[in-house]
Amino acid sequence: MNEKLFLGAHLSCAKGFHKMGEEALAAQMNTMQFFLRNPRGAAAKALDPEDMSAFYALLRDNGFAPVIAHAPYTLNPCSPDERIRALAEEMFADDLQRMEHIPNNLYNFHPGSRLKQPLETAVTEISDMLNRLITPELHTTILLETMSGKGSEVGRDFHELRAILDRVKMPEKVGVCLDTCHVWDAGYDIQNDLDGVLTEFDHVIGLDRLKAIHLNDSLNPSGSHKDRHALIGQGEIGFDALSRVVIHPALRGLPFTLETPTDTAGHAQEIAALRKSADA
Repeated sequence: MNEKLFLGAHLSCAKGFHKMGEEALAAQMNTMQFFLRNPRGAAAKALDPEDMSAFYALLRDNGFAPVIAHAPYTLNPCSPDERIRALAEEMFADDLQRMEHIPNNLYNFHPGSRLKQPLETAVTEISDMLNRLITPELHTTILLETMSGKGSEVGRDFHELRAILDRVKMPEKVGVCLDTCHVWDAGYDIQNDLDGVLTEFDHVIGLDRLKAIHLNDSLNPSGSHKDRHALIGQGEIGFDALSRVVIHPALRGLPFTLETPTDTAGHAQEIAALRKSADA
């Protein structure tokens, strides 16, 4: 295993966090992503402190990169509906409390859909929520995810994410997760101009704010604004281009997690192929 590469996938913690960690190890992963609650709803099971402690020890003892908890898709902090915004903040706050069981890891969320609201209103609502929830004692880094731009999503380009970051009072607690499918679908040509895209990211946001990568191929051409993931090498971005993302020197040491449409065995095959390509 190339120890300079931190590769994992989205896994289920339904059978327990420690078992999820063992599943990751068996698949040659050294990072992972998971949901802390129902991704299509709001319900969350009570945590087992012993299970979380064992999981945290497994991460530490096996040299894992930071792992990522993903917010539910229903979380929309910039909805025009005040009740939906309140629920988003409630779920977000509860998830951050859960993350304190595994400190110094990452919590990723989609900035939300503004619907008919002006972009500036949505940006203000997202940043205001973050400012209410982020405290100096927080041990988790919160990540804004780059989005594909379908519908009224916020985060369709780097400038929209920067607008949120500029309003956060404790910027050291907030970073960005770059999704390769999303930025491709948003119109950033990581296939033919990866250096140019990363240079633009650095100019607008700063590479020091980039904390994780979602490594996904796309079923659609660049600029489609559709967000449909494909297996690595079976989409429009292609294996070679995604391999270049994994080994790019500006991204060295970041956790890469796959959200491709397969199971753990399939993810293990993708990860093995990426490691082999990186070692070639």
